Amino acid sequence: MSAAAESMSSCARCGKPANLQCPKCMELKLPREGAAFCSQDCFKASWSSHKSVHQKAKLSSLGTGNPAEQNSASPNEGWLYCLKKGQTRTPKMPYFDWTGTLRPYPISSKRMVPDHIDLPDWAIDGIPKIEPNSDLQHVVEIKTPEQIERMTETCRLAREVLDAAARVIRPGVTTDEIDRVVHEATISADEDIHLHSIITFSRSLAARRSVNEVICHGIPDARKLQDGDIVNVDVAVYYKGVHSDLNETYFVGEVDESSRRLVQCTYECLEKAISIVKPGVRFREIGEVINWHATMSGLSVGKSYCGHGIGELFHCAPNIPHYARVWRDRMWPDGWTNVTADGKRSAQFEHTLLVTETGVEVLTARLPSSPNMFPWLKA
Repeated sequence: MSAAAESMSSCARCGKPANLQCPKCMELKLPREGAAFCSQDCFKASWSSHKSVHQKAKLSSLGTGNPAEQNSASPNEGWLYCLKKGQTRTPKMPYFDWTGTLRPYPISSKRMVPDHIDLPDWAIDGIPKIEPNSDLQHVVEIKTPEQIERMTETCRLAREVLDAAARVIRPGVTTDEIDRVVHEATISADEDIHLHSIITFSRSLAARRSVNEVICHGIPDARKLQDGDIVNVDVAVYYKGVHSDLNETYFVGEVDESSRRLVQCTYECLEKAISIVKPGVRFREIGEVINWHATMSGLSVGKSYCGHGIGELFHCAPNIPHYARVWRDRMWPDGWTNVTADGKRSAQFEHTLLVTETGVEVLTARLPSSPNMFPWLKA
């Protein structure tokens, strides 16, 4: 804490006269109102909520300016198309029998992670080394209190990073720009709270941007979001040796009614599934709830992917199917982007859940500070 050189302010926590000010707020040149504290004790007690002020200020600075100016990169500046899960690049768009109107655009080079940040074994080439042969692919791990504590922290960080991405979504912004915000928000969190093993995977394997007919695993590229698009942002954070995973689908500008129904129904499917989670519920019952609500809304559920266990491994038992009938999809030449076979739009929502003795805790739940991106939550 730093002594305030200006006139006395009120403590942001207790309202008493305060002459100390948050040093981070001073560094960011934020107003003293809300940044002054009467003592170190009040400052420490307020830190968990106060630090969001720093994040918002940084995101505000990231989101300023003309989107066209911010996203002016082109293939002539070294951007290339992705092939073979990022292991190969090409200057020409690959040939493919595209199912919808969306096309890949060139992608930028991989963003670098500071050397002091620990990486999981799959971060460099996308290939997990321990995970495939682990007993936890077949046995459901009951997390210890210490593991739960680490995962709770990691999931909170992932939520904050996803919220950072949501705040900059608008027409004219590229998915590569969203990726940059995710990357910088994560590194910023490292600086703010002195973490030494935190990473989101920008354009490698776990921070994805899936637009319109892309089901999942879309790669951030130079395409500008257009008014009427829908975009799914999927974020995974690795911190203190454990993973978190969540995603949400957002509207870009004004979307048509069918897209609104699709996204809202998908949100409701997840909420209805979460509502039945508790000890003793069969895995298949979760998929039945999801599939029933989607079918009654005139929609279908993807079959190629499912829910999964998570912890020190990114993917482990149990697998949680969320479908009840066959559904087709196709893979783009990049080896990652999965799209609908009929070119119709797809939406997805995902949370990391902790099953408790009496029910379930949503570790990646929306925060009071989370941006309200969904009209049905405003009612």
